[in-house]
Amino acid sequence: MSQATRILLALIAGIALGILAVTIDGPVALAIASVTRPIGEAWLHGLQMVIVPLIVGLLVTGIAATAEAAKAGRIAGRAVLLFVIVLWGTTLMAAAVMPLLLDLWPLPAAWSAALRQALTAAPAVGTVPTLTDFFDTIVPTNVVAAAAGDAFLPLTVFTLAFAFAITRLEDAARHRLTELFRAITDAMLVIIGWVLKLAPIGIFALAFGVGARTGAAAFGALIHYIAMVSTIGVIVLLAAYLVARFAGGVPIGRFARAVAPAQAVAISTQSSLASLPAMLKGADEVGVAPATAGIVLPVAVAIFRATSPAMNLAVALYVARWLGVPIGTGQLAAGVATAAITTMGSVSLPGTISYFASVAPVAFAMGVPIEALGLLVAVETVPDLFRTVGNVTMDVAVTSVVQRRD
Repeated sequence: MSQATRILLALIAGIALGILAVTIDGPVALAIASVTRPIGEAWLHGLQMVIVPLIVGLLVTGIAATAEAAKAGRIAGRAVLLFVIVLWGTTLMAAAVMPLLLDLWPLPAAWSAALRQALTAAPAVGTVPTLTDFFDTIVPTNVVAAAAGDAFLPLTVFTLAFAFAITRLEDAARHRLTELFRAITDAMLVIIGWVLKLAPIGIFALAFGVGARTGAAAFGALIHYIAMVSTIGVIVLLAAYLVARFAGGVPIGRFARAVAPAQAVAISTQSSLASLPAMLKGADEVGVAPATAGIVLPVAVAIFRATSPAMNLAVALYVARWLGVPIGTGQLAAGVATAAITTMGSVSLPGTISYFASVAPVAFAMGVPIEALGLLVAVETVPDLFRTVGNVTMDVAVTSVVQRRD
């Protein structure tokens, strides 16, 4: 049985047993939940404790890889520019579309209230940050304080500047620093691997309390979440066809036939890397020269994920609406910037790890509590299908654009 299956079963069992327990004896069930909740929160804290060094390490090594790719030649540099444009474009799309989706198909108020009570104390509304507040805080005055306070946007801005500064050093110094941060990243991934081995226990502990306090609302909310976040992935997927048609000059029918085998591999493996051979063949079928595809697609698979910033931001916005956290212009701008920048640091990671490494910084930047992520990661398998298929499709689409502009 795969770890993802064990995690999903732990979620279902926890919620179901919580519902059953509260049906049999409510006070006893809530007493048990008061014991299981700290266990689940301790597991969540185990993941949270490595996020700062992991994000810093991933960003430094990701920027280094991006810079190396851009230096590799004119085709690679053009591909990097196009992918950055796509990343920011899809992120802005999610910022505009996700609130509209939540307005059109809102989570029932009773469910939201019950889940908010089960997961966390209702956050104080206070003053919603404005766009002026965003610019006032985007550059850190003390990067150590930013890291200690989970201020991820200013920390990300500093790390981004630091990473680009490293790319300007002489080769020996650049390689030493890059390898240092790669080693830090690898060590953090080992710790996360240890924590994730306990995921079924931690998620079961969290889910039992949610089931006991909310009943069947928990299952309904999870289905609602899957539908909302997956919709953002579908939009990115469909946008790839438009990119291929209007920017790459490839008829939609031809593009659809060419990319279908790569999409099938992506669905069956949930891996962009495993889809690469089929992507290369699909690119050839839409008229991309093998030399061009052989440069662009490996760079795309190694460095970029077209759906990630949009869907990561969508998760944070969903949790904010779920928990009743108001999102002002400043918070939304912080979320957009953090999602678009940090996505280059979550590549080539297992889905569970990349989920926390990518979504948690966005949530922190927007002031959104992350308790819900411990439950949502258990159902990430379904949205992850749309992530992978969207990534593969957009990679081939952008490759066709590079070929046309060459």
